[in-house]
Amino acid sequence: MAYWLMKSEPDEFGWDDLVRTGEAVWDGVRNHQAANNMRTMEKGDRAFFYHSGPSAGKIGPHIVGIMEVTRAASPDPADKDGKWVVVHLKADRKLANPVPLSALKAEASLSD
Repeated sequence: MAYWLMKSEPDEFGWDDLVRTGEAVWDGVRNHQAANNMRTMEKGDRAFFYHSGPSAGKIGPHIVGIMEVTRAASPDPADKDGKWVVVHLKADRKLANPVPLSALKAEASLSD
């Protein structure tokens, strides 16, 4: 099982939206490195849900929960050129205390 970090703007699609929908398609990714990572995700992998950007609240960007990959990458139906993929995810659990970006950067074991 692999672990991933997946980010979203909370005012676009946040943790509460994922909990409400139960399962979601992670789509709209238009970054080649991120898409390549998504292609290697497998069912059962876990991902940290990272609220990014200025709308992330008072503590800034932070991890708020853990998700599970429920279906490996498949073509993004919105992409007519076939370059991009989507991944299906469901909420696993919310973190009792969000982990801010500053704490991630301060953790030496995550430096690589």
